[in-house]
This record gives sequence, structure tokens and C-alpha cells, in this order.
Amino acid sequence: MTTQTKADTFAALRDCFAADLAALIGDRSPRGNTPNAFIDLVEEVRNVLGASSLGNWQDASEELDSALTYLTDALTSPDGDQPSLLAWARTHLRDAIATAG
Repeated sequence: MTTQTKADTFAALRDCFAADLAALIGDRSPRGNTPNAFIDLVEEVRNVLGASSLGNWQDASEELDSALTYLTDALTSPDGDQPSLLAWARTHLRDAIATAG
């Protein structure tokens, strides 16, 4: 997967999940368009939810932690592994948002 394809895939994930993730922590500020900016958002939301005493938010934080692992691995893994890593990240992002809601 080329660098442009990686960026496009991360952009698709960001476009799909960033607004919902930011809403969970009351953040409406725009984020950068880089994969690292999206990873930073996921990490921030994970930390906020994990610090909560609500069980469903802590569960969502664990899902986001798993998503972060897959997102980070997708940036550094061999090209052939990236589609499956990003698919797993997408699953955990979706589950986290559903669990937190």
C-alpha cells in the first residue's frame, strides 16, 4: 500500500469516526488531516473515557485502546498487512462508539 493509499484509508476512517469520537469528549475543534492527528484524537478520547467511573465508558476505552494498536501497527507494518489491520481498527472504533453511547 503506497503512502497515498495509507493516507486515503486513514482519511476514510477519520471522516467516518472523528466527529463521533470528538463528540464523546465535547470537542468540536477541527483536527489535522494526518493519520497521526487521527491517532491522537483516538488516544485522547480513550484517556478521557478510561478516567470515567462509568463502566460502559471504561469498556469503550478498552475498545479504543485496541483500535489504537491496530492503527499504529497499520502505519508501520508491511503493505500487505495494512488492510486487515485497518479493518480491525474500524471494528474497534465502531464498537467503542456504540458502547460509549
